[in-house]
Amino acid sequence: MVDYNLLAEQAKEFAKGCDWDITLYANISALLYDALPDLNWAGFYLMRDGELALGPFQGKTACMKIKVGKGVCGTAVQEDRTIRVDDVHQFKGHIACDSASASEIVLPIHKDGKIIGVLDIDSPIKSRFTRADEEGLLKIVNVIEG
Repeated sequence: MVDYNLLAEQAKEFAKGCDWDITLYANISALLYDALPDLNWAGFYLMRDGELALGPFQGKTACMKIKVGKGVCGTAVQEDRTIRVDDVHQFKGHIACDSASASEIVLPIHKDGKIIGVLDIDSPIKSRFTRADEEGLLKIVNVIEG
């Protein structure tokens, strides 16, 4: 079982004195990729010029840009909500950056009342992400949001 409280504490330590968000995102993506079993991608897409641009991540190469409203990440931004998908192949408009991905969870990240990006995590296993994962990952996003 994943100890999300411990992961959140580790993320808080990374955030202390970190004066560049990209550095924090890089360490958090590595932390999550290492700590969560059965992943094939963990990382960030960041808002830039009105769309999501690829940020720090762990895993195979990924889509470089995603329009708001497209795919799981773009939909999470458009609807400003966490989206947990048990089978990405059943998600209308899913963007297949890695054909091995079977499930996904995306959490919006806010600063100053605006969405600045998303935490995106993929797995090659259907129904990999649970409500407990969603709640635990929200603790990590809360650290990022400060």
